[in-house]
Amino acid sequence: MKTIGAVSLAMILSALGASAPAAERAITFESLLAEMVDRDAAARFPDPAYTCRQASSYDRASVSPDDPGAWQANNDRSFFLRSETNGGREESVMLDAKGPGCVVRFWATSGNPIGNIRVYIDGAEEPVINEPAKGLVGGDALVGPPLSKVRARGMNLYLPIPYAKSCKITYDRPNFHKTRNEDDLLYYQINYRTYQADAKVQSFSREVFDGAKDRIAQLQEELLQPPFGATKQRSRDGFRLPPATLRQGDSAQLAPQRLSGPAAVVFLAVRLKAEDLAAAARSTVLSIQFDGEETVWCPVGDFFGSGVGVNPYQGWWRSVGKDGWMACFWVMPFQKSCRIDIRNLGQQFVEVEAELGTVPWNWDERSMYFHTNWRLEYPIDASVHHDWNYVQITGKGVYMGDTLAINNPVEGWWGEGDEKIYFDGQQFPSHFGTGTEDYYGYAWCTPEFFESPFHSQPLAEGPRNKGHVTNTRVRLLDGIPFTKDFRFDMEVWHWVPVEMVYAATTYWYGLPGAKGNYGPMPEKARVFVAQGPKPRKVEGAIEGETLKILERTGGSIEVQEIAQHKWSDNKQLWWLDGKPGDKLVLALDVQKAGKYALKAELTKAIDYGIVRLSLDDKPLGQPIDLVNDGVIRQVYSLGTCELSAGPHRLTIEIVGSNPKAVKRHMFGLDYVKLEPAQ
Repeated sequence: MKTIGAVSLAMILSALGASAPAAERAITFESLLAEMVDRDAAARFPDPAYTCRQASSYDRASVSPDDPGAWQANNDRSFFLRSETNGGREESVMLDAKGPGCVVRFWATSGNPIGNIRVYIDGAEEPVINEPAKGLVGGDALVGPPLSKVRARGMNLYLPIPYAKSCKITYDRPNFHKTRNEDDLLYYQINYRTYQADAKVQSFSREVFDGAKDRIAQLQEELLQPPFGATKQRSRDGFRLPPATLRQGDSAQLAPQRLSGPAAVVFLAVRLKAEDLAAAARSTVLSIQFDGEETVWCPVGDFFGSGVGVNPYQGWWRSVGKDGWMACFWVMPFQKSCRIDIRNLGQQFVEVEAELGTVPWNWDERSMYFHTNWRLEYPIDASVHHDWNYVQITGKGVYMGDTLAINNPVEGWWGEGDEKIYFDGQQFPSHFGTGTEDYYGYAWCTPEFFESPFHSQPLAEGPRNKGHVTNTRVRLLDGIPFTKDFRFDMEVWHWVPVEMVYAATTYWYGLPGAKGNYGPMPEKARVFVAQGPKPRKVEGAIEGETLKILERTGGSIEVQEIAQHKWSDNKQLWWLDGKPGDKLVLALDVQKAGKYALKAELTKAIDYGIVRLSLDDKPLGQPIDLVNDGVIRQVYSLGTCELSAGPHRLTIEIVGSNPKAVKRHMFGLDYVKLEPAQ
């Protein structure tokens, strides 16, 4: 593979016509390819100006946050702008954009996307692109990876499609909402730019595309290259912090007195070593000041897109190596000075190494400072579906991406919620998504590793979406400019009611004076390190879900896991939909013969029944009514028994239900406890 090295494709292509005024320069397919990999361009406010919006299949019941139920509506599939007939075909319109612009990202998925997608440019009756959906988006109908690829069941296309006057995109399958045929189902998101009205844009055509195939191949190669070597080669100055051991509260300054401007940091790499490396990645914090103002404060693991721990992956703006080095390639300009500090907020010793490189920078009125905001919240009550704020910004700048690191205490999907992005006073979001995983470029809550220049899932601990998860997405052509303000919200929506940890890291550029709403959170970086909330554990408890089932005459059995109810180890043995007279017999093993006080913690709720408990066919007190308006736990004393060592039979019999109960006769056993008695 040929190495492009310090002279990038972006620099070669952007040199063509770069001296012309912005209003006179044409935006072409090739100039967009160049812009995609021009790291320096990201640090200057766009000229010519544009906005970035999104068309998607979000549930159209969501009209206003004043109607919370509808605002969180979740039927985010097969909604289109309208239906129309073209050439005798019924086509559903996904995007209808007016003015000069460019499609910059296309994500889609479905059960089986067998329809065709058509792209009509500048009002033409015939489409310039007409391809099967799974060939165009994620396949190789136009380009292959990394610009087009399926990642964790999500179909992605990042090939720019420019247009001078308008763009309409359609899908030709019948509407799923009418047919209920899974083959007609489609979830989609299309991100597109709209340039200022006088911008000159060369429209996409097959001739333009075919003429640029060599350039596309070169771009594909550059996007996949490990960026560290080429970026270091480009640097004017390189500074290295040799290994330094930091105690709690210590900090190390990288290249003190040597970072003077005007210049730009073009790479920054950090490696940590500690006994508990996952904890160190969260409790070791990176702070960066540009021209005397701190614009970056973030735990090291989150800053580099790794989340909790050091999780290798390679992207365009950041990468994490198997050797532990975490690197970023954001271009971070400053006029006079830059200060970079690494602080250990944790209790353990942490060894830190760091390296950075800078280049000269011509600071002008379009130059922007790099910002990173970090926010962690625990507990988040996922039983209440709501919009959770990533960041809110005042000022002028460009939003460039984010990392979401969550801890999910149960085996269940946590990310049904949609992104909602507003800018410049919008009351309704310009980006209304279809699911958290869709925003991050995958689909169907697939908990598997993937990496790309644009988006990655470097951590999916499992099993089945349980544990720590890191999703990260960065923006190349799909950056979002704003001139007054910017807000990013993500819906919290879990399949089961639990308490979760959410940590969001946002990356953006801002002209001087731009501010984000979240400052340093040292206490949260100290407390919430490697693990999320630990489940309640009852000493000496024999967990209900561990008991062997000897007999069951009706209903069904599950192990129910919900952290919110605070069962011991977050689980209970759940018997549901039995009938009066049904019995459940469990094996209760006694390790040592003796006299014991028998206790059990049981669950009460509106659909629970009345039960009688027996041990070795001897009743343990009176029947217990388990009905309650809400879900609660209650410990019951079941008497004192003389027990031999070995197996015993614990029987639960459904004897009826409270008149107020929903008649499902449920029973939940959190634990049994045998306490030695005198």
